Amino acid sequence: MGRRIVSSSDEPHGGSHDVAREVASHDVRRADGASGADGTRRTRTSRSSRTARSRTASGTAGAAGPSSGDDTTIAERQRSHTARTVSSAGERAGARHGGNDRTGARRNGTAIREGFVDARRMPSEDVVSKTLRETAGTLGIPTRPKVVDFSARLKEHRRANARIIAVRVAAGVAALGVAVALIWLLFFSTVFRLETANISVSGGNEWVSRSQILAIADKQSGKSLLLVSSHDVVAQLTNIPGVTEASVSKRFPDGLSVSVKAQQPAAMLKDSGSQMVAVDSKARVLNKVGGASTDGIPVIQVRNVDSALGSAAVKEALTILGSLPDSMRASITKVTAATQDSITTELNGGEHVVVWGDSSDLELKQAIVDKILGDPKVIGDKTQVDVSAPSRPIIK
Repeated sequence: MGRRIVSSSDEPHGGSHDVAREVASHDVRRADGASGADGTRRTRTSRSSRTARSRTASGTAGAAGPSSGDDTTIAERQRSHTARTVSSAGERAGARHGGNDRTGARRNGTAIREGFVDARRMPSEDVVSKTLRETAGTLGIPTRPKVVDFSARLKEHRRANARIIAVRVAAGVAALGVAVALIWLLFFSTVFRLETANISVSGGNEWVSRSQILAIADKQSGKSLLLVSSHDVVAQLTNIPGVTEASVSKRFPDGLSVSVKAQQPAAMLKDSGSQMVAVDSKARVLNKVGGASTDGIPVIQVRNVDSALGSAAVKEALTILGSLPDSMRASITKVTAATQDSITTELNGGEHVVVWGDSSDLELKQAIVDKILGDPKVIGDKTQVDVSAPSRPIIK
């Protein structure tokens, strides 16, 4: 094959030994290349080549004196033996390991350690098909792989927070708007506004005019009916002289009903100039309505009307007269109030005289007077009944 054969005549005596070693080494390298990717085969080949070199060296040393033809024959034998050894070792290694490179052999001059896995011998996989299988949805339609982008997630989180804030602000503004609209509807709109034409008054008499009552109720007109205080209206109505009771009821959406109970004057105060002023049981002067009759109203003789209104004796007399029933009041012809505990009334022009004393225990005193005057056997021919001490009434 074009290889130069060196004989003993070309080199010194030891040259044949070197030629044998070179030939053996060259054959071993060729055997290594022929073994391919199998690491175990190379290992066996290396061991066989070392054995062959040892044997060649021994044979060459023993035949140091033969001719160049003998050297050539020895070299050819050595190459043939080496080839058979390499082939046999490769077949045994291939059958044992199945072509796996796990024995730490040498391939193309590179050392491979124990446990090394050659990527070129690993089974290949279609990455695209695998990705499509892993990302397939419930209907088999590929979906987007779950890739976490933290900056995108942060922006999404901020947008979500902004939406929440916007929703809360919108809800607050809407609630505020509804509240404002409701307040306007209930308190400032014309829906519940009280008008004078919708105020009704009942219960007045000739001494308490309807105009007085309406004047007080009309102060509430123009307000929302929800803002009208019935308690305040009742308090103002009871301050009218002659009004003993008052009630106010709201008629939604814009009406008001007022009802009063007005009494007749408790007495008429008559001064020395024959001027008469009607007063109630609380010593308040009543405004006389034109044409009102004074029949059946007790008369108290006083020196001065204005000073009499502040007198304790006159006030006690008015309290007693205001508590009497209309039947008895109509029969009173004269009232005397010398002191606050000596109030006296004359009935039917002096037919009977009742000494009331003060205004204490009025109900008991009235019951005793009615019992005595109503029973002729008790009153007999007596004319005076003293109930200033109701537990011990005196009949004279």
